[in-house]
Amino acid sequence: MKEFLSEDFLLDSDMSRSLYFDHASKMPIIDYHCHLPPDEIAMNKNFQNLTKIWLDGDHYKWRAMRTNGIEEKYITGNAGDYEKFEKWAETVPYTMRNPLYHWTHMELRNPFGITELLDAGTAKSIYDQCTELLNSEHFSTRNLLKKFKVEVVCTTDDPTDTLEHHAKIREDGFETMVLPAFRPDKAMAADDVVLYNEYLDKLSDMSNVDIKDLQTLIDALKSRHDYFHYMGARLSDHGLEEMYSSSFKKLEIKKIFNSIRSGVSVSKKKLMKFKSALLIYLAEMDHEKGWTQQFHLGALRNNNSRMASVLGPDTGFDSIGDKEMARPVSKFLNNLDKTNTLPKTILYNLNPRDNYLFATMVGNFNDGSVPGKIQYGSGWWFLDQKDGMEWQLNALSNLGLLSRFVGMLTDSRSFLSYPRHDYFRRILCNLIGNDVENGLLPGDPAWLGQMIENISYHNAKNFFNFKSK
Repeated sequence: MKEFLSEDFLLDSDMSRSLYFDHASKMPIIDYHCHLPPDEIAMNKNFQNLTKIWLDGDHYKWRAMRTNGIEEKYITGNAGDYEKFEKWAETVPYTMRNPLYHWTHMELRNPFGITELLDAGTAKSIYDQCTELLNSEHFSTRNLLKKFKVEVVCTTDDPTDTLEHHAKIREDGFETMVLPAFRPDKAMAADDVVLYNEYLDKLSDMSNVDIKDLQTLIDALKSRHDYFHYMGARLSDHGLEEMYSSSFKKLEIKKIFNSIRSGVSVSKKKLMKFKSALLIYLAEMDHEKGWTQQFHLGALRNNNSRMASVLGPDTGFDSIGDKEMARPVSKFLNNLDKTNTLPKTILYNLNPRDNYLFATMVGNFNDGSVPGKIQYGSGWWFLDQKDGMEWQLNALSNLGLLSRFVGMLTDSRSFLSYPRHDYFRRILCNLIGNDVENGLLPGDPAWLGQMIENISYHNAKNFFNFKSK
């Protein structure tokens, strides 16, 4: 029987261990998509305690606690920090076979060096040990990033963000490159015209462009896109339930936007045309600057309307959706390819039924200009666990080129989530190592080692071509 979370965790063979320890484990981290708050890096924040860094904002843990019968006051309510942590510790043993069990104990080992299992009996000692460390200078946000060997962080930022915190980080000469990524979802969210027009007013102020028609909207977004590029951005990101790809003519989009800007709601059909047009215009901006566009597709958000009205979005009430993907995604990419304006692209699916769909879709639009120009993205959200990662890796291997894959990201709001890169790298090394052991791949340690290092680090570094100002 193997020991839980031993040095050989997730590594079944000699080749797996060699690939991991000699290659993957040594690579720095490029976290090209996450939700870390840049202000906390700018101020080099120390967290008060383990609850503040580990439980606040973590809807994965919140869902598990609710399922375990924990009252909301101990999750997002007014209970004290230790009371909330204690309830999480009580829940942890019940998360066995959920990735949270692995992640929890991996994050206690690195960076805290704690090997005890977390439960109700160990909660107090673990909380106190971690809290003492978190209040030392070695566990500030910047020092945590250095401890995890993070070379690049790409945060997720709205076009109206000032990016002042990114500017401060750069001015301080912090060795980890912290760059913004352009997330224009709100610029398309015209479903509620009142809220949307309030957003456009804010966008007008930030861009110094009076948004009064479609062209000035595009000008305002272009102005912000230019500024993000100046600040080092090289990626955009879209979190969409489905891909927008309705056919449109520019004249009708002008009329639709005029109605929206005057406060008049439009039909769903017109709304889809408007969103489809903006998505094309934004992709053309990305292509012009050599950016990579990312599409996180397939989440069904805020299912529990009662709780969403109390707590707001991103609080643990989202699930996998089942919208049609193949035709809309194909149409969108093809429309850009026809005009030679298709940027580098990463597609992430949330529904596992779409694994082979996405893995084959990316192959339709690779054109030889860049290795892996259109990427099938890593397992995302409900799929960023062992099974989901293996499904994605196998689908990509069977239908594309795993060796050109740009690898893992955290997609997290927590500074303690970087062991997820270690989790991914172990799973990757085990997959390749076991193939060698079973005679499915040649035992060429030099080539395979380079492949592992490329997927862990070099492919992303070369693909995104990050630069500071």
